[in-house]
Amino acid sequence: MDSSEAIYDGLKDIGIDFIVSVPCVNLSKLLDMIDEDDEIIHIPVTREEEGIGICAGAYLGGKKPAILMQNSGLGNSINALKSLTQLYEFPLLMIMSHRGTEGENICGQIPMGESTPRILEAMDFRFFKPGNPEGAYEDIKEAWELSVEEGRPVSVLLEIRYW
Repeated sequence: MDSSEAIYDGLKDIGIDFIVSVPCVNLSKLLDMIDEDDEIIHIPVTREEEGIGICAGAYLGGKKPAILMQNSGLGNSINALKSLTQLYEFPLLMIMSHRGTEGENICGQIPMGESTPRILEAMDFRFFKPGNPEGAYEDIKEAWELSVEEGRPVSVLLEIRYW
């Protein structure tokens, strides 16, 4: 099972049927797989907080939403995550390409990469950091269960070494 297939299989097995995404090179193969799946509605967006609002509406409409994005977009979406999804207890699975970790070759990604786990902790949002495809598959399932149980977003951070 390769890294993208593990994520895709995890999303399918938990019944995610609505995905919002912001482009990311690490997620490109996964996004292609999602685009080819007629059972998943895929909405590309230009900003993460826009995607959070769309996911909230999809959840209210009976969908199981997830957002795929780079961790650099976490800062853009903090207010929407706290004042919309957490306040109204909407579950949301956040699959994040965790840039700025070991092996990153773009120095501008490193500050946010180092801060991402601390930001999530400060927001009181749980997250997982799988090291391999089998771990990612299991973490996606557990993350969605926690998100539904707690009524708040839960993230799966996919570091560079994961890919």
